[in-house]
Amino acid sequence: MAIKGRRQPRLKELSSELGLSITTVSRALAGYSDVSAATRERVREMAARRGYVPSRAGRMLVSGNSGFVGLVVPLRDSHFIDAFLGEFIVGLSEAFTDSGRDLTITTAARDRREVDVLRHLVNGQQADGVVLTRALSADDRVTYLLDQQVPFVLHGRVLGEGRPYVWFDTDGEAAFGEAARMLIDLGHRDFGYLTFTEPLTFAHFRRIGLEGALRDHGLQLPDRAIASVSRFDEAEVERAADRLLSLDPRPTAILCATDGLAIKLLEVAAKRAINVPADLSIIGFDNLPVSAYASPGITTFDQSIQDSAIHVAEMLVKLIDEGIDAVEPRLVKADFIARGSHGPAPPARPSVRAVG
Repeated sequence: MAIKGRRQPRLKELSSELGLSITTVSRALAGYSDVSAATRERVREMAARRGYVPSRAGRMLVSGNSGFVGLVVPLRDSHFIDAFLGEFIVGLSEAFTDSGRDLTITTAARDRREVDVLRHLVNGQQADGVVLTRALSADDRVTYLLDQQVPFVLHGRVLGEGRPYVWFDTDGEAAFGEAARMLIDLGHRDFGYLTFTEPLTFAHFRRIGLEGALRDHGLQLPDRAIASVSRFDEAEVERAADRLLSLDPRPTAILCATDGLAIKLLEVAAKRAINVPADLSIIGFDNLPVSAYASPGITTFDQSIQDSAIHVAEMLVKLIDEGIDAVEPRLVKADFIARGSHGPAPPARPSVRAVG
C-alpha cells in the first residue's frame, strides 16, 4: 500500500531500479507465466517495498487486459444461502489472486437476468473473461458469450451447443449410477429422486445415472417418485420431501441432487419419525461441510468444490492468455463419501392399499 503523503513511484522508475524493461515489470506484476517465478517474486518484493500499486488503466495499456475476471451471482431470496457457491468463490479467489488477477463479483437482482448483467460487463470492458456456474441445459449466457467471442469457462455443461467452449464438470451420471448399484446390492427396490424444477444440467446427468442403473437391474424410477422444486424456495422443498415420504409404497432410498436437498429431506423424515437409515436411505451430492455434522451424517459424493474452482480459474487464465486451442474441457470423477444416512433396505412392509 502506498504511504500517505509520499508520491507513488512510476513504473518506469521501478523498472530502472530493477534493471528490467517496463513490459517485463508490468507482466511480472500481472503474474504472466512468460516471466520466471524468480523474477515475478523479485518485482513484487520491490513493488511492495516502494509502495507501488499498478493501476487498472496502466495494466490495460501495457497488456491489453483489465486484470479482472467476472462472476455473476443471482440474488433471488434474502433467506436463501447457496453454500456451494460460497465454497466455489473461495477457490476462485485463491486461484485468481495467485495469477495476479482480481475476481469481480456482480449480482443479478431478482428482477434481472444474468445474461443482461453479463452484457453490461462485456460492453463496459470490465472483465477479460467470465466464470459461469449452475449450467442450464439451454443456457443463454453461453450463447451470448460465444456470440461475442468473450473468454469464459463454464462449471458444468450445456446440451445441444455445437460450438466449442471450455467447461469443467464432475461426473454426476457415473456417481449416481454407482450409488444406485450399491443400494440395489443392499436390497433396495423402491427409489425416489429429489431434484430441481430449473433445467440444471448437473441434476439432469445425475438423474440419467440413477435411471440407467435401475434399468440395468430391471427396475424403474416412477414419475410419482420424482419431486422437483425451485432451488430458491425452502418451503417448497419441505413440501416436496413430505410428499415423497407419503408415497405408498414409500421409497426405501431417495437420492437428492444436492446435499442441501438431502439435509432438508432428513429433517422432514425426522418430523415423521422415519428412521434414517433403518427405514430410509438418503444420498446427496457435493460434500458440503455441513453434511458431515447432520444426524446422521449425509452419505454423499465429494466433487472437491474449492479444488474444482481452482481448476476453473486456471483454465480461464490459460484461455485468456493462450486461446481456446490451449485448453481442453475436463470431466472428473466424484469421490464417494460413506456416512450414516444409508444402509440395507428395511424389511418389506405391506402396502396400505393392500391392507385396506
